[in-house]
Amino acid sequence: MAIKHLSKETETRLTEFFTNVIDPKDMAKTIRQVNYMLALNTLRERETVQSEIRNLENSFYCMNRLAEALDPYLDVE
Repeated sequence: MAIKHLSKETETRLTEFFTNVIDPKDMAKTIRQVNYMLALNTLRERETVQSEIRNLENSFYCMNRLAEALDPYLDVE
């Protein structure tokens, strides 16, 4: 996966979003809940196309990283 740097405009919009619209901890909680539901659904659905499983794994990983960036609680000892 390629790493891209955000433009100043994007950074400004994200900062405004997380400052004025939603609490980062709430967003992280929502992301984790959605990831959990998607994982359960994928495990229960036995006819998932093999190529889609890899895509789901990548998406799950990226969303978890985003949740950790917003509210890092997995690093807490």
